[in-house]
Amino acid sequence: MEQSQGQRVVAGAYLNPSITGSAGPGAIRDPSTGARVTERTITVEQPLEWLGKRAARQRAADAGVAGALAGVEESRVILMAEVKAAFFQLLFAQQDAQLAKENVKTVEDLVKLISARVSTKEAPKFELVKATVELQKSRKDLARADNALLVARTKLNTVTGKALGENYQIQGEFEAVRSGLDLRQLTEQALKGHPALRRQQKAVEQAQFTLEQERASRIPNVAVMGQYHREAGDESITAGLSVPLPIWYRRQGEISAAMGAQRRAQAERERVQQELEQTITQHFQEARTAQEQMRVFEQGLLYQAKEALDIAQFSFRQGVASLLEVIDTQRVYRQTLLEYAQARADHSIALARLERAVGGLP
Repeated sequence: MEQSQGQRVVAGAYLNPSITGSAGPGAIRDPSTGARVTERTITVEQPLEWLGKRAARQRAADAGVAGALAGVEESRVILMAEVKAAFFQLLFAQQDAQLAKENVKTVEDLVKLISARVSTKEAPKFELVKATVELQKSRKDLARADNALLVARTKLNTVTGKALGENYQIQGEFEAVRSGLDLRQLTEQALKGHPALRRQQKAVEQAQFTLEQERASRIPNVAVMGQYHREAGDESITAGLSVPLPIWYRRQGEISAAMGAQRRAQAERERVQQELEQTITQHFQEARTAQEQMRVFEQGLLYQAKEALDIAQFSFRQGVASLLEVIDTQRVYRQTLLEYAQARADHSIALARLERAVGGLP
């Protein structure tokens, strides 16, 4: 913004005048007079810029300022999406770590129960070995989850400018299912008002006005001059014009470069538009896929996994189910909870990225 505003000030500035002066002693060589004076010459020159060139330069600068404003808005949209995605990733990492802790506690209780049964000869010692191995696996999963939690916390602190510090906690929920989102309407909304497209459109306009400026520059600037001259035996005041003659070179190179910059800006705008359309479609489908996965879990899979675990644990206490069945059921239940949390996180992150691609969800 500061750079573009400075360029607009430059575009609106007038050309400075120049003053040239010279002085020195002079005398008339006729010995009958012997006049001696201080001879001096003062010249004032004011260049006058061609109006078409000045207007085109100012319009190009105005387009640059408008493009910078759109760039600020685009950066804000991108940053908000990054913060949301980092927040939901950290929220998932917290749930993953919490599930891992609960799993370790459950397995530890199971090991204590098996150990008591082994000591009373109610269960073979091999079951204690299997339970101990499962405890080591659960502790390994907990270490992995804690490491992922640390990475997610660092990422959120980074995208917020390290304003949160190292030791902080977050509270929140994943995004609820958004109904009524239509892919075509979202695409149309993005093409109408996405700040990235507006920024690139202003770049195209700036290139067009720059081309107009270069074409107008083929007409040279005129300089108005006024001069005062005083010498021995003579004093004069004169005025005149200075007009460069564009005979050998008429800015063909600058005009060609400006045309190339214009075509490049137009091609860049097309690329941004196509990438937006592709990104919107991708994140829209990701959100729908995550919604379908969430629906599967909520419509019965979570309940079935919990019911199977309760039955297995009850049967194991009654001596009907084996330790291996309890461990497998416990692993399936935890994996089900983890996959459900992952689906909710994927859905929330997809919505955040979709909001960035659209420029704001309705």
